[in-house]
Amino acid sequence: MRPQRAGVSIWFQPGRARIVKQPLGVVGVIAPWNYPVLLAVAPLVSALAAGNRVMIKMSELTPRTGELLARLMRGAFSDDRVTVFNGGVDLARAFAALPFDHLLFTGSTAVGRQVMAAAAPNLTPVTLELGGKSPALVAPGYPPDAAARRIMWGKCLNAGQTCIAPDYVLLPESAESAFVAAARDEVRRLYPSGAASADYSAIVSDAHYRRLTAWAEEARQQGANLIPLGDGLSDVSRKMPPVILTHVEDGMRVMQEEIFGPLLPVRTYAHFDEALAYITARPRPLAFYYFDEDRARTRRVLERTVAGGVTVNDTILHIGQVHLPFGGVGASGMGVYHGEAGFTTFSKRTGVFVQSRWSVLGAAKPPYGRLAERLLRWMVR
Repeated sequence: MRPQRAGVSIWFQPGRARIVKQPLGVVGVIAPWNYPVLLAVAPLVSALAAGNRVMIKMSELTPRTGELLARLMRGAFSDDRVTVFNGGVDLARAFAALPFDHLLFTGSTAVGRQVMAAAAPNLTPVTLELGGKSPALVAPGYPPDAAARRIMWGKCLNAGQTCIAPDYVLLPESAESAFVAAARDEVRRLYPSGAASADYSAIVSDAHYRRLTAWAEEARQQGANLIPLGDGLSDVSRKMPPVILTHVEDGMRVMQEEIFGPLLPVRTYAHFDEALAYITARPRPLAFYYFDEDRARTRRVLERTVAGGVTVNDTILHIGQVHLPFGGVGASGMGVYHGEAGFTTFSKRTGVFVQSRWSVLGAAKPPYGRLAERLLRWMVR
């Protein structure tokens, strides 16, 4: 937070330069429903650390959590320091249109476009944490059972309702059966009672439950093979067991849209380069998961792919590293926060130059003479 010294060109010496970090002012945070506390409080911490005041809009799909957070914030902060708002879509639209000094939104790419459009008339800078189809790529030779265990943990977390959940898997043709068998065993180990387990999350709403079941049925009708990894669906509890989909095609909605649920398409490849080309030809995801024991090949893959964040040989874990910036790229978002990156995002880095009593540039001001001519020749040679 202290002013930071900056270099000064020889032509401007003995002047001094520094970078001063200042609060932006009022920061707006629009939190989603899937991790409402984490995704409201994490940007709040960064914004407060940078000296700002913060207004938070909670999701209308988690009203009880929103009300609880509002009460807790009122007990900890004055209303002119932190304020939490709860309400529906109309309130969210009005919130996004306020003239904030910075606005952070976490949610879908489609709504992110609307938030950015609402902020544009005020020239409000935005940080958009979106999503997309985060791939998991299993390299040749990597044990498929080890990959399945770690992928299914990340996929089943919150029943797949995680912005950085593995969205689909690419693995060698010879590894498919072993992967599916290991995935089934891992789900049984994690959730002994299947979808009825208390540790397994429900789908957030009836609308999202219907969307997921419709996408699964559409894929089945178009030729996909559905492999449930638990008990049957429950319309009452909205507990949907993990389902692996094989023989998927690009035209299916499960391969076009971010799934945000426990459906996991699995594609196989004959040649590793074709799998890598499949990923790089698509919009840049919020997360990329790569499984490989070959360090040289891992380095080459990371050089060729661009994603918001990467975990190698596991899933999800990069988001928990406070010293790593977190944020999307392209269709998966813009801007970063977490740790020092969050402090920087919510700060204005102001450049300050302090002129000395004497400056060589005084000789370069009009009226120009021989001294100025010699000085300019010396500067440009």
